[in-house]
Amino acid sequence: MEDEDMKKRNIMVALLCSMCLAVSSPIPAMADGTKVVTLGADLTQDQKNTMMNYFKADSSQVQVITVTNQDERNLLGNYVPSEQIGTRTLSCAYVKPTQSGGIKVRTANLNYVTCNMIATALSTAGVTNCEVVAACPYEVSGTGALTGVMKAYESASGQELDSTKKDLAAKEVVVTGDVAQQVGQDNATNIINQAKLQIIGDNIQNADEIYNIVNNIAVQNGVTLTQDELDTIVSLLQQIAQQNYDIQEMKKTLEDIQQNLEDSKNGTSSDDSSDDDAVDEGEDITQNVDSGALGDDVKQTSTEDANLAKDTGADTNQTENTDSYDNSGTDNIPDASEDGTTENGTTEETPNESEDGTTDGSTEEIPPATGDGTDESTDNTKDALNTDDLSEEAKIKFDQAKQFCKGEYEGDLGALQSVVEGVTEPPVTLDQDVAQKLSQKVLETYLKVLKDGGTSYVPDGTEVYLSQELNMLNKELKTIFSTETDPAEDDILYSTDKEVRQKMYDDTLSFFVKLYGEDTQETQPAETAEDTAEAQAASEDTSYDATAEDGSYTEEYAE
Repeated sequence: MEDEDMKKRNIMVALLCSMCLAVSSPIPAMADGTKVVTLGADLTQDQKNTMMNYFKADSSQVQVITVTNQDERNLLGNYVPSEQIGTRTLSCAYVKPTQSGGIKVRTANLNYVTCNMIATALSTAGVTNCEVVAACPYEVSGTGALTGVMKAYESASGQELDSTKKDLAAKEVVVTGDVAQQVGQDNATNIINQAKLQIIGDNIQNADEIYNIVNNIAVQNGVTLTQDELDTIVSLLQQIAQQNYDIQEMKKTLEDIQQNLEDSKNGTSSDDSSDDDAVDEGEDITQNVDSGALGDDVKQTSTEDANLAKDTGADTNQTENTDSYDNSGTDNIPDASEDGTTENGTTEETPNESEDGTTDGSTEEIPPATGDGTDESTDNTKDALNTDDLSEEAKIKFDQAKQFCKGEYEGDLGALQSVVEGVTEPPVTLDQDVAQKLSQKVLETYLKVLKDGGTSYVPDGTEVYLSQELNMLNKELKTIFSTETDPAEDDILYSTDKEVRQKMYDDTLSFFVKLYGEDTQETQPAETAEDTAEAQAASEDTSYDATAEDGSYTEEYAE
């Protein structure tokens, strides 16, 4: 008996020592070690305040961290094209790890990713118990929300999730979303979630067996999957099956999701708040939100209330979500950069979107659609940039200019790198509405120059380039970027700092100088080598400096 008491005391001492070591380990200090808020890096301060109000979270009581576009790329880059990830991160998350109860999720203003999609993906990432609220101040697709949720969970729990499982979770969201385009969000989630329960529970790893399970589940639910969809789901589930998950740890969450999907289908609601195994850990953050902080018509979903989606107009069985994804590409994955629309009363509005599908949170009225169902503003934009009348050489130049504008102003690094050497990051950051309008303005101006050929340009003695097109364009760029006068209130760059305007002008001019193969010293007539050297020293050095300390490219001017 004494030996048993001694063993118990030794165990208690060991546990206390372990607790002390855990406390002293290098886990980030937090105001509240169980709650973390992540805010999209590209939200305005007012929008960030709105999200904190919605979460009912006090920055002095929770840790607040930022999720960047690079964070999204790190998680989603293997499965979502760069142009669809875009350049801005907007979704936010509020996460509290718990000791029991499974994974509970609430979403707001996410019109593509549902609570059940996030919950089942988190189970794949290795999360067992936690409460999650994923939201945005206005309606977006929300495919980037998982990034913030997992980053918040790691910070709040003080432990890093397995990288392979996180990768599979990201893939699961993309696969579920892709299948959902054809069969609806609930049906797609149901098939994958139900198959996970059976495959992990019975330790099934054989591809043929998994195929039969998925196909049978689809048939039982009256869902028809294409061969490609079946193959994609099977491939995902086979990878998941190889990770040796503990079904007992996942069971609570997966079964709750199944019940939620059934409730949604039947129009009923289950109340499992009386779970005997649940540990009282304070107020459930998924239940304690201020929906009014986000305004009217907030679309919400909740794993704890299947009817919330219907009550708030979130259609989780939609099979076409044209407001939240770009269907112009080869796949139907919505922009992870969070494209979406909102409605305000009788006036249809949408967050201002860049070419890569990102938004800045402001709204503008959408012109009415044309008689054939197309957007009149889209047609006008295309007409304004129609290059059918250009020569092949001019078309090539214009296409390169489009890539430059998309990269320089809209922040698409891949586009910028395709036309400018040595660039490691976008040089400036603009609101996406401003960026898109600036790209349009510069391209319209350049197109006019190309069509004109410089014939209408009247020299005024300030010319420094051999090409009249380049001289004509330079004069127009000075006006667009307001380099010599302050911009008028209705100018695109009215609210942009003078230094940023000058930087963009310098970069833009340098790009076009290189596009035309000119060096400014060629424009200064020099009869002697000495004159040539002096002319070169006095001219602009428009080369890109790839060795800048911050990795960006700059223009240097000889002193």
